[in-house]
Amino acid sequence: MAETPKTRLSLETLAISAGYDAAEHQGAAKPPIYMTSTFVYPSAAQAKAVHQAFFDGEVPEKSGKNGFIYARLDHPNLVMAQARIATLDRAEDSALFASGMAAVSTLAQCFLRPGDSVLHSRPIYGGTDMLLHTHMTEMGVHPVGFTDGVDEAHLTQMADAAMARGPLTLIMVESPANPTCAIADIALISRLADRVALAQGRRPIISVDNTFLGPFLQSPLEHGADLCLTSLTKYAGGHSDFMGGSISGPNALVGKLKKLRTLMGNHADPHNCWMLLRSVETMALRTERAVANARTIATFLRDHPKVVRITYLGFLAEGSPERAVYDRQCAAPGSTFSFDVEGGEAGAFRFLDRLRLLRFAVSLGGTETLICHPATTTHYAVPEEARAAVHIGPATMRVSVGIETASDLVADLAQALEAV
Repeated sequence: MAETPKTRLSLETLAISAGYDAAEHQGAAKPPIYMTSTFVYPSAAQAKAVHQAFFDGEVPEKSGKNGFIYARLDHPNLVMAQARIATLDRAEDSALFASGMAAVSTLAQCFLRPGDSVLHSRPIYGGTDMLLHTHMTEMGVHPVGFTDGVDEAHLTQMADAAMARGPLTLIMVESPANPTCAIADIALISRLADRVALAQGRRPIISVDNTFLGPFLQSPLEHGADLCLTSLTKYAGGHSDFMGGSISGPNALVGKLKKLRTLMGNHADPHNCWMLLRSVETMALRTERAVANARTIATFLRDHPKVVRITYLGFLAEGSPERAVYDRQCAAPGSTFSFDVEGGEAGAFRFLDRLRLLRFAVSLGGTETLICHPATTTHYAVPEEARAAVHIGPATMRVSVGIETASDLVADLAQALEAV
């Protein structure tokens, strides 16, 4: 849907309308699902033209409306969904993948080569951490982590350490971080990338994983990121019933990701694209309700005598560097955070086994409230010393607050804490 300065629409409205024109689909009020693996060419000449447009163009499927070839390359639902996610991320284009990790792995393999270094935030999602420190290291890539995303001296030191190991090609940031909500200053990291470019003659690409907040609460591209990565499985899907991932940014970078996606075959399929289009229509409403619930839950936990630590962004200290970045970069604290209870792992396990309404499962961003124990689940593969360095301890739990009635959630938490 085209926009003009006089008719600029809100993100909430665009989440329902962007990327779909009913007139192009027999007037269907909602997007149809194109469940086909291949598309019939109208003529031999058209077959040649569509292949030339797709494979010789800088950005696949943006070389003109020449038709479709094969669903692994492109399909109508993918076009619709990518246009909508790009609009929400305030980007030129977006590439959709079969899962969040499909997006992460394609990003890494697209822009990193043997001998390169990658600077990444810590903590970071366990799957991303494992990819960088196993498969990518086996491929000759050198990962270097930073633990303070708002301290310029620390970031500079870690960037220098990365460049000492090889050309710093990619900076992978997750802010807020999973599971501790550690925040990184995207604008500061963008300035750091400029200095790295002066030192090595090449500016590293900055990707920011925006999964914890999503497009309604944070826009990484507006603060200096080159690419915005999201696990669509979480808040965008919002119902814990499908998987997907996206990377949004400028045409030139997203085009490279799409070309590699064609070879890897890890695109989002028609049904999942359709589910995504359905789900993002209510994302703003779900986000608003979950944020309000999380504020209530976090306040209850903060004030409970058996809770010893909480990382809710709404409690960042006034006047702190982290609070300054949060105020500038984020619209709200989100609804996923971590907390520690007394009694170490044993106390945490007693608490988790006592819960009745909160669901003990990995993932986040669903309508239901989910809770997990990162050290033994999502971040199990991260070495214990690395977890401890970023405050993921034996009593740490991550909670993703859903859209239930907040008082019911508080009651369940209260009775479970009696077991600690």
